[in-house]
Amino acid sequence: MDFNLLFGVFVFLVAGCFVVPIAQRLKLGSVLGYLIAGIIIAPFISGIVGDSERVMHFAEFGVIMMMFLIGMELEPAILWRLRKSILGLGGLQVVLTSLALMAVGMAIGFPWQASLAVGMALAMSSTALVMQMLREKNLTHSLVGETSFAVLLFQDMAVIPILIIIPLLASAGVHADASHSLISSWPAWLQPVAVIAVIAAVIAAGKYGSRYIFQVIARANLREVFTAASLGLVIGVTLLMELVGVSPTLGAFLAGVVLANSEYRRTIETDIEPFKGLLLGLFFISVGMGMDFSILAQNPFGMIAAVLGLIVVKGIILFVLAERFGVGGPQGLGLAIGLSQGGEFAFVLLNLIGGQLHIIDPQTQRFVTLVVALSIGMTPILVALYSKFILPRFLSQLPERDYDTIDEHHPVIIAGFGRFGQIVGRFLIGQGVHVTVLEKNPDQIELLRKFGSKGYFGDATRLDLLRSAGADEARMLVVAVDDADSALEIVKLAKAHFPKLKIFARARNRRHAYELDRAGVDYYHRETLDSSLALAREAMVALGRDRAEVERKARLFLEHDIVTLKKSFEFFDSEPDLINFAKLSREELEGILREDKQDG
Repeated sequence: MDFNLLFGVFVFLVAGCFVVPIAQRLKLGSVLGYLIAGIIIAPFISGIVGDSERVMHFAEFGVIMMMFLIGMELEPAILWRLRKSILGLGGLQVVLTSLALMAVGMAIGFPWQASLAVGMALAMSSTALVMQMLREKNLTHSLVGETSFAVLLFQDMAVIPILIIIPLLASAGVHADASHSLISSWPAWLQPVAVIAVIAAVIAAGKYGSRYIFQVIARANLREVFTAASLGLVIGVTLLMELVGVSPTLGAFLAGVVLANSEYRRTIETDIEPFKGLLLGLFFISVGMGMDFSILAQNPFGMIAAVLGLIVVKGIILFVLAERFGVGGPQGLGLAIGLSQGGEFAFVLLNLIGGQLHIIDPQTQRFVTLVVALSIGMTPILVALYSKFILPRFLSQLPERDYDTIDEHHPVIIAGFGRFGQIVGRFLIGQGVHVTVLEKNPDQIELLRKFGSKGYFGDATRLDLLRSAGADEARMLVVAVDDADSALEIVKLAKAHFPKLKIFARARNRRHAYELDRAGVDYYHRETLDSSLALAREAMVALGRDRAEVERKARLFLEHDIVTLKKSFEFFDSEPDLINFAKLSREELEGILREDKQDG
């Protein structure tokens, strides 16, 4: 075993474990964290590791795993539903960005082959970085989030033709390294035909044969064998693609597409995900180690101009296209800023373009690689500046929807009309009790009105809204909002200004019940208590217990739980005392259930 290789991997892992959590805490993203870790341990900074190339070749398997999992997400139904955004906005973005960057490359003196190849690589954005930022800001299901996902999805799909086109650019005038290809000596026109035929054969074989193979393996009931088969399929198709002169990432992508509709898809994803995450992290660390900052020192103005040029060109194209596809104004600007960087897959393409096919020279490859890395590093900073300085100015110009005018007063006010509040409201209304519904989610109000019910768009944490809803005359306020902090705020506000109002509240958990009790609610109820106990009752009956006995024990359990929860409140500020009380309560409950006997 090579000691230097093992030591290098060890240093990579330790650096990632220390730096990535810090980057996550600073909301910079894991990709940027791995790149920073690589920079820190780079040989020209600290000399810790002497050779990152060998580890990088090993870690490139993480990119293969990533492409396999991306392929598994591309079910035909998803592609069809998002076809307009994917093919329209996403397709135009990739094509126009590639052509624009190609024009820039040719203008500064590069051949059209090299300019187009680099332009296509730089047209990609960072899926890992963008999706993580959207999740952190809870924008995944917003218009910007869905549009960003559509663009990124097309970019992932565009990898297929890009990986086919780039070797053709090499054969157009530059020698390509195809030592493993069986068709490298074939005529140029026949090689694409052979590639397409092999791809079609892989898809057909996977669609009609993989199911039976995995059925046989699944019957063995050995998890490690199933994992080995999944990895074997990825590697096998990858090797087949290399034999016909195509990048191994395309083979991994095809293997994923083949299994996208397999009933074993989720199991395969679960087995492979840890390999992908670990190896992909190693890959980004090795990329960080390979950044040659001496280029920045030699030509700082050229590097800054290249990074800003990439961001501006991609940003303008994205902004204009977003306007044409209905994502305008501040949302379009946010989309443009969020997707204007280079992507992690550009590292793979640049390695193919420069390291394997020699379309560009090594110096240019290092320069463009550093441009991509710096653009990724700048994105969280640009998004933060946009959120703090630009977005508020746009929002101040946007018309805000006013809260509804409440023109009726009823004895019961329900704050929050989601899944919990709707059940309460339907039960009361069904028995002739008139209620006033306050809901701060406008979409929920519109949905409510579509079904013929009446509700008001308003935030119950505002005193003026509670007054206009008739809280001075109402008999009861039901607090059913989903957010625990908002619920507590409403309760405190109502207790302070409407002391005669009875307050019934939804409790998220035991801690929230304790806080509501301290705030002075008249009644609280934990939202999952009844449904959980109902399931437990049916489980006991299914296990053969007498239903009458189970119902009786469930009542005893419920009564004991309510009483002990109330008693436990005096210990909530002392964790050791609370733990001791919980243990004693559990033993007491077990004794009650064991000793219970039906009378008579």
